[in-house]
Amino acid sequence: MEDATGFSPTTAIVTGSDSGIGRAAAVALARSGLDVGITWHTDQAGAEETADEVRSLGQKAAVRQLDTTDLRGSAAVIDSLADELGGVDVFINNAGTGDQTKFLDLDVKTWMGTLDTNLNGAFVCMQAAPRRMVKAGRGGRIVAVTSVHEFQPRVGSSAYDASKHGLGGLIKTMALELAQFGITANSVAPGEIATPMTGQTDEDPTSKDRPGVPLGRPGDAREVAAVIAFLASPESSYVTGASWVVDGGMLQMGPQGGSHITAHDWREG
Repeated sequence: MEDATGFSPTTAIVTGSDSGIGRAAAVALARSGLDVGITWHTDQAGAEETADEVRSLGQKAAVRQLDTTDLRGSAAVIDSLADELGGVDVFINNAGTGDQTKFLDLDVKTWMGTLDTNLNGAFVCMQAAPRRMVKAGRGGRIVAVTSVHEFQPRVGSSAYDASKHGLGGLIKTMALELAQFGITANSVAPGEIATPMTGQTDEDPTSKDRPGVPLGRPGDAREVAAVIAFLASPESSYVTGASWVVDGGMLQMGPQGGSHITAHDWREG
């Protein structure tokens, strides 16, 4: 399928696709008929499992290790995957990390590690991919996975919050500058999703009670992947510079939640 501009994607790269949202996104894109580049940082076995799922859907999978704190090497990894796949029409920046260090206790090394992983490394990768898209002249899609903390802070997450705010801002600028090449840039901002990052690997989110979330539960990685797949598709041709929140209504609970908190334990994260 192609959009009004003729965009018809066949290849995608999804960083951090060894588990969680990244794996779900890679599989969703393969189900849409795309060959997929998969990256891992520490879990090679997980990446190979993702690759097996992609191949089981009849699509090609290429696997590479990617450390987004290696700013010099990250672009080379993206180029290597694109070379093996025969191009990159869709790039999903999903690789990320977090820390639970309160502001006054945060050391520069931890700060820089989180910023390098979530923002500086993302910049390098998200620059490498559209450079190839521009050269190919077929348009493209860039999607960055941010967080609800692109918009709202959390105690103990200074570096994480800053990195996700920055990533959201970067996407908006990319949307302005890349539009002339038929490339859209959007972000997806998940709330609590049942993934390894939230300590809920392979758990059923419908079994969890979350009174502070209007839908009453965490999200499933596949629910985030469905939004990513739309933004990566020809159908999203008139959507750019937007941030799609996938949080079960969590962000809408600010004033409501604030007026109903009855203790000060939130100050400890």
